[in-house]
Amino acid sequence: MENRLTIVTGHYGSGKTEFAVNLAVAFAREGRAVTLADLDIVNPYFCSRERKAELEAEGVRVILSSGGNADLPAVNPAVNALFEPNVCGVMDVGGDPAGARVLGRFAARIRETDHELLCVVNFNRPETATPEKAERYLREIERSAKLAVTGLVHNTHLCGDTTAADVLRGAELARELAGQTGIPIRYHALARRLMDQVNISTGEPFPMDIYMKKPWEIEPTEE
Repeated sequence: MENRLTIVTGHYGSGKTEFAVNLAVAFAREGRAVTLADLDIVNPYFCSRERKAELEAEGVRVILSSGGNADLPAVNPAVNALFEPNVCGVMDVGGDPAGARVLGRFAARIRETDHELLCVVNFNRPETATPEKAERYLREIERSAKLAVTGLVHNTHLCGDTTAADVLRGAELARELAGQTGIPIRYHALARRLMDQVNISTGEPFPMDIYMKKPWEIEPTEE
């Protein structure tokens, strides 16, 4: 992506944080100086700040919201660094219209910046199970953010139980959503293990590694 600032939003359970983390790592591996800002100040679970150590090991600078404490709904002023020249920035934004409202305070500066506002959609979530439901949710996010969504990220999944059939079914629904909104599909995000099993004609396949693991899925480290 040529855009200097990439903003990632989407419904809870869409995988938007997983995508944001993977995108930042992908940029870093391309040799870019990447900053990931965790702006999810509403939902304290599955936030990109939880993977700060892994991201920094990949060369990604991480800006924490709420000073690292999700119980305090405040935005770290260091986020303003994303609007400086020659910065490759990724914003991980809250997964509902209330969470997207944080973008409203930056809307004017974002409009003046080369940016992409991506909405991640998982058609296995009840609230976004159809193109019509997904569009309603997307438009609510736009109203709260005071910004227009510029691209879709299709990420239909069932966590570790996701099959190629799930992805292909979701891809067809994503094409319907793109047709009715006029918003193009930027990526079809899917687990790396499924890359050889899925052939999608529209949008760029984006292989993802799983960073956002549940606490009981993380192997304990040896003392």
